[in-house]
Amino acid sequence: MSQFIKIYEDNPNEAAIKKVVDVLRDGGLIIYPTDTVYGLGCDITNTKALERIAKIKGIKLEKANFSFICSDLSNLSDYVKQIDTSTFKILKRALPGPYTFILPGNNDLPKEFRKKKTVGIRVPDNQIVIDVVRMLGNPIVSTSIYDEDEVLEYSTDPELIFEKWQNIVDLVIDGGYGDNVPSTIIDLSGYEPEVVREGKGSLDII
Repeated sequence: MSQFIKIYEDNPNEAAIKKVVDVLRDGGLIIYPTDTVYGLGCDITNTKALERIAKIKGIKLEKANFSFICSDLSNLSDYVKQIDTSTFKILKRALPGPYTFILPGNNDLPKEFRKKKTVGIRVPDNQIVIDVVRMLGNPIVSTSIYDEDEVLEYSTDPELIFEKWQNIVDLVIDGGYGDNVPSTIIDLSGYEPEVVREGKGSLDII
């Protein structure tokens, strides 16, 4: 049976954050709030957890396009090739915020993602997930939770999310109602920024 933890974004409780981090360190899967839709995530360093998420999504792990949720831009160089000043300025302007940036991956990517040329980086404007990643000490790999109901593509009510996912994941954070508009995806791996998906984030930052 998975845990259901209420955490308030304006003042995340440290003991509650530690509970979430302990689940991640044990190879658990969590559902957590972001500044857009609720996400499904695990510790980037845990192969078994990564395989579980890939299985839930019905894809092979090496083919999965997961985002890396970072607490800020300081550990970018762990996973991303050196980027030029103009690219960095875009990131600095936009983050934390409702964007996923596709950047060229480097050779230090976790072995499961070593074959990938690019990586999706996300720094959500949500204190709960920022605190979780900071305490964990490395990014969490993330994908959005998708709802089969075509009217509302993304689940927004944490209690309904828990009802649906409690036998699949190990912990669901109730961080209040989520949004049902996903992040804007911008590919910065080529010569010019390319909008892959227009979502919540404004395109004025490019």
